[in-house]
Amino acid sequence: MHMKKLVKELLDTSIYLLVVLVLTYLVITFVGQRTEVSGSSMETTLSHHDNLIVDKITYRFSDPKRFDIIVFPFQYKADTYYIKRIIGMPGETVQIDEEGNIYINGEILEEDYGMETISSPGRAYEPVTLAEDEYFVMGDNRNNSSDSRDPSVGNIRRGDIIGRAWIRIWPFSKFGILKHQ
Repeated sequence: MHMKKLVKELLDTSIYLLVVLVLTYLVITFVGQRTEVSGSSMETTLSHHDNLIVDKITYRFSDPKRFDIIVFPFQYKADTYYIKRIIGMPGETVQIDEEGNIYINGEILEEDYGMETISSPGRAYEPVTLAEDEYFVMGDNRNNSSDSRDPSVGNIRRGDIIGRAWIRIWPFSKFGILKHQ
């Protein structure tokens, strides 16, 4: 009788652990995941070693918006993800002039995320027209960011976006929902 109780207890515990593992996998795969910021390309919004929760579900039901902070894989290095802010939307033309002004479809973009005047427009010196599923992204630390101005990053396809940076969970002194718009 004692052996039956032990086997039942082991079976119940095993089923419980299996359910927890499956739920954890589903949450990480489809709902959200933790990521750590590496580098200073998003200063002053995000800092090196900030820990974030990435919302992976919002973009299943709605499209990304201008100024959203997104996470996407770097195409040339496995397991490397970039965190940048959306500047240009699908179908738009983005250009940056010698004074560092950002133009969307010929109109100056009104925004206050950049830390300083852009010193290098990169490939956006010439107009960059985005396809219907592409976004132009930039780091907030405009002169210290590898972003859509760099041909190695380029335009970001909608299908490559993992999710939206949602909450900073570390350091605790900066805990909170991230400003997007």
